[in-house]
Amino acid sequence: QVQPVESGGGLVQAGGSLRLSCAASGRTFSSLAMGWFRQAPGKEREFVAAISRLGTDTNYADSVKARFTISRDNAKNTMYLQMNSLKPEDTAVYYCAASLVVSPGWTSAHYAYWGQGTQVIVSS
Repeated sequence: QVQPVESGGGLVQAGGSLRLSCAASGRTFSSLAMGWFRQAPGKEREFVAAISRLGTDTNYADSVKARFTISRDNAKNTMYLQMNSLKPEDTAVYYCAASLVVSPGWTSAHYAYWGQGTQVIVSS
């Protein structure tokens, strides 16, 4: 059983930066494609970014392109989300997800394993 665990959330002012981390155990990390999703209050969960098993391919939601960077370190069994130029509309609970599908992309149904989430609050 794969268990992702997020960390790094918090409160930041608009224009600031945060880095989220996701550690995953239970399976060889490099066998998992990984993704970040978020859910704001009163809204549905939405895709943020995804990264392939070896980190060679990434994709992003249009709303975060050029501001967020997804990366991974397979030696540390950890994925990251560097968030820069944060906006109040980035406020949400951010979830890490792991997939056995080669290219799960933005489809949440392709991700079998989910973390508990970490709260990010961006103040204006």
